[in-house]
Amino acid sequence: MDPDKLRITGGKARSRKLIAPRATGKDCIRPTSDRVREALFSILGQAVSGARVLDLFAGTGSFGLDALSRGAGLVIFADEFPRALELVRKNLHNCFERPPAEVIRLDLSRESSYMILNKRFGQQFPFDIIFLDPPYEKKLAETSLTMIEKTGLVASKGVVIAEERWNVALPKRIGTLCLHLHRRYGETGIWIYNQQARDRQSMLNGTTE
Repeated sequence: MDPDKLRITGGKARSRKLIAPRATGKDCIRPTSDRVREALFSILGQAVSGARVLDLFAGTGSFGLDALSRGAGLVIFADEFPRALELVRKNLHNCFERPPAEVIRLDLSRESSYMILNKRFGQQFPFDIIFLDPPYEKKLAETSLTMIEKTGLVASKGVVIAEERWNVALPKRIGTLCLHLHRRYGETGIWIYNQQARDRQSMLNGTTE
């Protein structure tokens, strides 16, 4: 997508322009498009308000920034690359005054990084919404989903959203995570997982699973 058109799609900072680099090479930062984010937040609805959100492989931070704009209670941005983390910090500064957010550098291909996240942020109050958008060519989505489930980062009524190339095959179930929805937007695929719990309600639709 054109980086000059990347914006927050809703909430108090709606239409605020985000800083994003132009795509160059296989290691370029690839922001989640406005179209995909609008669709995701339409699905999430009021579940974002007050939620604890984790934005993994954050890149520009577009998902987490949109969540903050829509009333998230806390957003943690994690990425391995200093360039990406600097973009997140600049976008936070440009869009919000003293946001409830933290930016952390972690190699998200390692299980130890997920254990660090759990110890620092999720042990007492796990995350309500986790979004992950790893580089398509590295095929890290399933690995990351597995480590999220294994380390207990997601709350009992929480959701995990994975973005990958549309034709990647991700499992319908990973431990306690069960696929709720799979959609395609052009070359982008979105997988939304719920925690499986028969006696609990889904935060997405309010119906007993």
